[in-house]
Amino acid sequence: MKKFVFSLFFFLNLTLNTEAQIAYIDINFILNESEVGKNLNNYIEGIQKSHISEYKAIEQELINKEKSLISQQNILSKEEFQRKLDSLTMEVQQYRSNKKSSKDKLNDIKIKHTKEILKELNPIITNYVELNSISIVIPKKNIVVGKKNLDITNQIIKILNDKINKLNF
Repeated sequence: MKKFVFSLFFFLNLTLNTEAQIAYIDINFILNESEVGKNLNNYIEGIQKSHISEYKAIEQELINKEKSLISQQNILSKEEFQRKLDSLTMEVQQYRSNKKSSKDKLNDIKIKHTKEILKELNPIITNYVELNSISIVIPKKNIVVGKKNLDITNQIIKILNDKINKLNF
């Protein structure tokens, strides 16, 4: 019985004295604040601005066509008016389809390049964890409260900035 109590005490003491190094990381912050992340965001923003101006011009043209058609409603025959209305409806549907398509393409570009950044980021985090004897890294979004010294986000950003600055678009 003494041996059992002694071995139990010994093993409990060993497990209580071992500490697991824990750290947390904010991946979204890295994707937004690293050089490569800023580069990607600027690229996406530039495409969005060009699409917005392009689609605003088309939208204004469609509004003008609609106003013109409404003003001609009493002048045109019912068949002619309906034909022009159907034509305008088709143009509006095409506009919506093109706008959705370009938005989807932009999202695909963002997802593709974000995956490339994460591919570069994963070995960096793995190497950092091994070098600093960290047992577990938790995403910051899952942390309620944590010590600032456990946050490794800024160190990872520095390493990522040293390794890669731009993506090829």
